[in-house]
Amino acid sequence: MRSCLALVLLCGLAGGCASPAKVPVSILAMPPDTSAKAAAAMTEGDRLFRTKDWAGAAQAYQAAAIQQPTLAEAHYNWAVSLDRMGSKAEAKKHYLEAANLAPGNKVIWDSPPLRETGFNHNLRQKSYLDPAPGQRF
Repeated sequence: MRSCLALVLLCGLAGGCASPAKVPVSILAMPPDTSAKAAAAMTEGDRLFRTKDWAGAAQAYQAAAIQQPTLAEAHYNWAVSLDRMGSKAEAKKHYLEAANLAPGNKVIWDSPPLRETGFNHNLRQKSYLDPAPGQRF
């Protein structure tokens, strides 16, 4: 009985010390109050993103952000698309813009360059979305 309890306790401690799993970054849905023109661009961006047409998706999300500049989800999705293309510096600008527009959005604030260690991110990585050396998804 004691050894069983010790084993359960040991497993609990080991699990508590493990680093949290990296959550894959994906696009955000548009909010209900999105303007019609921005919504059309977001829908097109979502379609292109699902087909892995990162450049096309980035253009569509850019159009949505132009139509509705305060749409944090457009900037975030634009950033994710740019990141997938390897445009890390440009992506970071839009991750930051999305965070400024949506201060309470946990998904946006957990984006790669805004994470606790994100500002010291490995510059050798093509994208924030690439796993760090020795890290797997």
